[in-house]
Amino acid sequence: MGAGIAWKRRSGRASKPVTVMYCMGSGLGFVLGSVSAAQADNKALGQFLASECTTCHQLSGESTGGIPPITGWPKSQFIAVLRSYRAKERDNEVMQTIAGRLSDDEIAALAAFFEDLGKK
Repeated sequence: MGAGIAWKRRSGRASKPVTVMYCMGSGLGFVLGSVSAAQADNKALGQFLASECTTCHQLSGESTGGIPPITGWPKSQFIAVLRSYRAKERDNEVMQTIAGRLSDDEIAALAAFFEDLGKK
């Protein structure tokens, strides 16, 4: 038996994380209980949500086609930038749309994940 954290997606965003117990080799997962909302600000949730970001932003930290790298940004800066896109204070329709779907907890989790990627 093992345990892990999983997130269900609803309406384009992650819902509250749940603790999952699984039997090795069977592939069957059983939801045992909900993890507190305070734990949503963690790198595991950030990693789960990051796939949409890494479609354009490279995990390598390289800039491609004018798209800036986001790995290693200080958490506070990352949060401020995404919130300003969400508020449409920054001009980029794609980023406004993406940030507009994210909650504060999800933005903080992404910030923690991407900040940690720069600490290799």
